[in-house]
Amino acid sequence: MILRILFQLNTGKKMKDKLQLTTPGNLAEVTSLVSEIGALIEAAKHRVAVSVNAELTLLNWQIGNSINLFVLKGKRAAYGKQILSTVSKELTVLYGYGFSVSLLSRMLNFADLFPDKKKVATLSQELNWSHFVELISIKDDLKREFYLQICRMERWGVRTLRKKLDSQLYERTAISKKPEKLIKEELELMKKDNVLTPNLVFRDPYILDFLDLKETYSEKDIESAILIEIQKFIIELGTDFAFLARQKRITIDQEDFYIDLLFYHRKLKCLVAIDLKLDKFKAAYKGQMELYLRWLEKYEMQPDEQLPMGLILCAEKSHERIELLQLDKGNIRVAQYLTELPPKKLLQAKLQEAISRARNLFEYNRVQQDEEII
Repeated sequence: MILRILFQLNTGKKMKDKLQLTTPGNLAEVTSLVSEIGALIEAAKHRVAVSVNAELTLLNWQIGNSINLFVLKGKRAAYGKQILSTVSKELTVLYGYGFSVSLLSRMLNFADLFPDKKKVATLSQELNWSHFVELISIKDDLKREFYLQICRMERWGVRTLRKKLDSQLYERTAISKKPEKLIKEELELMKKDNVLTPNLVFRDPYILDFLDLKETYSEKDIESAILIEIQKFIIELGTDFAFLARQKRITIDQEDFYIDLLFYHRKLKCLVAIDLKLDKFKAAYKGQMELYLRWLEKYEMQPDEQLPMGLILCAEKSHERIELLQLDKGNIRVAQYLTELPPKKLLQAKLQEAISRARNLFEYNRVQQDEEII
């Protein structure tokens, strides 16, 4: 389009003074100008969208809060449903679609679960109303806070949030397996200082259903599929993971070893080595990963970084071996990977079993420590 306009400008005796526009240098300048203006337009559109979303979210909160106050002040709790129905009909007559009983109930629930107006105003700059609709459906307070904070930090879209909820992300993180007091402490750190701990970063199991693997596959097949779907893999890992290398070669005593996948985690500020295994976890895998981590610490770690961490992804875990090796106390994590997302009820049952096992072990260790002190 620009070239066509410039060509037209060059035809016609009255436009001779604009012939200079056809020089390569000026063409580049015009293109740069258009690009700059385009960036301004896109930025303005984004600000308008954020502003509209913030106002809509705040309006929905205020509507819910007003109804809530009306019901509570007048002690009309017994007539709550009737009041909502009446308000819905009146608002629909005045303002049209968007004020059904179910939507008003969501607004009421929203104001009830998020009573702080200032907090809502701040969050509405990062999350939209559709995010809050998903969040208010979560009954557990700690679980809701987890999704709220990680959704904000990793800038998830609504689709991503829904997928994470369906795949039971909270139950798959190490944090869910800790006592309630520790969960609150770590969530508070994430909320106040945007600090992520390994308990919030690493998951078990990892859902790799997007790899579309056949019934039989090798470790190299998994690696290749991960590289093809690297964006989806990073979303499953966590968006602060940055891919560095595949089959990273390291040489020790003139013998070559290969780290399957190497990442860097921006929030944890450390290298993360990932080892893929097709079978059940074996104790020997710990020694292999420790060798990788010590090498990375010696030759790759920068002065301002934390110690490297390792993630061993296995087709199946060996719970007793992992407990005896006390891997949770070091920089190595072991997790199972699933190439297909199991039925939701089955996944929930397996995760609840893992959470109970981990909490029982934590309590047992605490009692043992108390007895040693006595």
